[in-house]
Amino acid sequence: MRTAIATHDFGTVFRLARSEAAISYSKIAAECDIKPERVGALARGHGSVTTFEKIAQIADALRIPGHMLGLAPRPWESTKPSAPAPVVPAPTITESQDGEDTVRRREFFKASAGAGLAIGLPELDQIKTGRRIGHIIPDQLRKRTARLRRLDDVLGGGDTYRVYLGEHLATKRLLRDGDYAEETGRALLSVLAEQAQQAGWAAFDGGKHADAGSLYEDSYQAAIQAGDTALAGNALAFLAYQKISDDRQAGIEIALSACHIAGPDAPPGVRALLQERLAWAYAVAGHASATEQALNDAETALSEDDGAPQPDWVAWVDRNELQIMTGRCWTELRRPLRAVPVLEDALAKYDDVHARDKSLYLSWLADSYMAAGEVEQAASITSRALELSAGVASVRPRQRLAPTLRRLGNHRDLPAVVDVLARAQA
Repeated sequence: MRTAIATHDFGTVFRLARSEAAISYSKIAAECDIKPERVGALARGHGSVTTFEKIAQIADALRIPGHMLGLAPRPWESTKPSAPAPVVPAPTITESQDGEDTVRRREFFKASAGAGLAIGLPELDQIKTGRRIGHIIPDQLRKRTARLRRLDDVLGGGDTYRVYLGEHLATKRLLRDGDYAEETGRALLSVLAEQAQQAGWAAFDGGKHADAGSLYEDSYQAAIQAGDTALAGNALAFLAYQKISDDRQAGIEIALSACHIAGPDAPPGVRALLQERLAWAYAVAGHASATEQALNDAETALSEDDGAPQPDWVAWVDRNELQIMTGRCWTELRRPLRAVPVLEDALAKYDDVHARDKSLYLSWLADSYMAAGEVEQAASITSRALELSAGVASVRPRQRLAPTLRRLGNHRDLPAVVDVLARAQA
């Protein structure tokens, strides 16, 4: 039950409430103001609950303490429970082939997050409901969001989603219950949009696609209300990235809208990021010329960087990352002679500590080697990707490697292939 609550898996919460506490679905529906058929569907694993209002209502109906859901203490809680000091188990040191303790670092961060890594940051609950919220609060929240964003460098969405969603819901509470000037309200909406994107990305990375789409849409609406066109464009870019696998034309149209909404006056890093996402949409749809043009536009945007401050959420966009996106696009377009050199060069500079991302990028390199008929090299790269992704709470590396592993299965006469298939099975 605690695990289900922590991950906002209310279907499991409802199912356990009925099986272990004999609380009927009809009673749950009445107390939580949810249709009985909706409660049943959630209990069967269909759908999710993501809105602040409904999560708070469920917490009150089932008497779930607020801290377990990332909320402030509920009105019926007599005292605020004191948070125990996090106990982080001593991680096992496992050295990589280069002798670096990247696995140790990753496991430490994972254990810390699971025990409450955000405990070291100022608690949002210190901003009391009903109290006047000053103009410095949005800036403090944005800096806090930037610090928490660093978790995504080393952890997968399965480990970070609860943290990011809790931040998003807490800011929603401030907007709903706080007292603030109009300008401060717009700044809070901008922070809310940023937090929704981060939570949506973690949901997407953890395989919660419905939650991701809902959070991206919430982010877009908040950004529009805040007048933050750069964040609005990025919300659409996230939606395009998610949509492209199901509807290529729709993905392209959304990515184009993202660039249009952000506009030519957006910071260079923002324009580069949106052009990269547009290039990806074109590549998946098979449009080589349009892909190359979008990549060139991204390069142009990066070259216009004059050192002025950029939003923290585009801090990871640099020339090496653009090289990786270029290689990914040429891989999708089945142009391995273009893809392999840029991916090899870029990934040689990419730290293993970014295990999820590096394993993902290696999957495109392995794909290109397979397209070029270099089966042994594809097997070697795939093996390395599997090694890096082990223990990372993200569904995407294994999903990306699955087609390559299937194609490698046609070459079981090669020792390198036998080894990587055995690793994948393990």
